[in-house]
Amino acid sequence: ANVADDIVEKHIPKDSYPETWDVTQISEDLKGNFDLELPVTDWVKEEGISQDMVSERIHTAADAAYAAQVEKNSPDVMRHVEKQIVLQVLDHYWREHLVMLDHLRNVVGLRGYGQRDPLNEYKHEAFELFNSLIGKWHETSTQQLMRMEIDFDDDGEGEYLDADDAEGVDIDEVNARIAQGGFAPKALSALMAPPAEPVERDPDDAATWGKVGRNEQCPCGSGKKFKHCHGALV
Repeated sequence: ANVADDIVEKHIPKDSYPETWDVTQISEDLKGNFDLELPVTDWVKEEGISQDMVSERIHTAADAAYAAQVEKNSPDVMRHVEKQIVLQVLDHYWREHLVMLDHLRNVVGLRGYGQRDPLNEYKHEAFELFNSLIGKWHETSTQQLMRMEIDFDDDGEGEYLDADDAEGVDIDEVNARIAQGGFAPKALSALMAPPAEPVERDPDDAATWGKVGRNEQCPCGSGKKFKHCHGALV
């Protein structure tokens, strides 16, 4: 919602005429942030079109696109991925923000030579930096969530696991993939593949176990998940 509102406010000044709207940039921002191609050029030709109407249409289209994502990938998976992406993006920008504040502290003292109060200057610029952080956080999270595709690929080599947080997902692997830079299209193909054909496993012979998922029960018969049993030794 915030990203859509920012796009509208940036390119459609309040009470301005549609002829003055930056239609090209609106379309580019919608594609870049939401992966949406909307008929903005046609909208501006409508009689009585307003900033609020454009904003409402963008919100409706974005909500519908994301609802389709949720339906396709399941609410449980999407909730987990949403949480991880939002937190990882925030962590990245917060670290960047702290570096910027440290730099600001080092230079703001020089403002005194220009008859300006360094403390007030610091407060003002720190507030602007924080607002920028929030904007980038919303924008980047939206871009990743709207462009993400979890591909249930029958030919994938990954595991289909009964994880606690989301059925069919190795949560540790998903977290690792997010930490490496988010989800490119079809980046989770190997993680979301259907289960392989069952194999005969001898609890006393690890050589017969084959590839064991981290969240599967350990084939040794301990009743623990593999990652907390023999998998901890790998």
